[in-house]
Amino acid sequence: MDNFRNLIVSKRSVGIATEIYIMTSDFPNSELYGLTSQIRRSTVSISSNIAESAGRKSKKEFAKFLGIAYGSACELETQLLISMNLKFLKTNEFEVLFEDIIEIQKMLYALEKK
Repeated sequence: MDNFRNLIVSKRSVGIATEIYIMTSDFPNSELYGLTSQIRRSTVSISSNIAESAGRKSKKEFAKFLGIAYGSACELETQLLISMNLKFLKTNEFEVLFEDIIEIQKMLYALEKK
């Protein structure tokens, strides 16, 4: 496997994690250990599992960790939708993040099937 830092999906997932950390810094303090923490964990999980998949020796393990990253991207999508419903995120902020997440999901799926 190539170095994970050379993968476009890895770069995109690190980028969205950075954006999400910035955006969630404006969430209510009451959500610091709730939704904010959960969103941050799931977004970090995407890039972390991509990195871990690249370090695995077998194709089966590689696919397993990409699958976990995909699941974290789905989890993040749901958490951001909840955040928008609670008015912690504006609709346009959600839509930009949502488009990025969908692209990352597509890349993960394609890489896993490769």
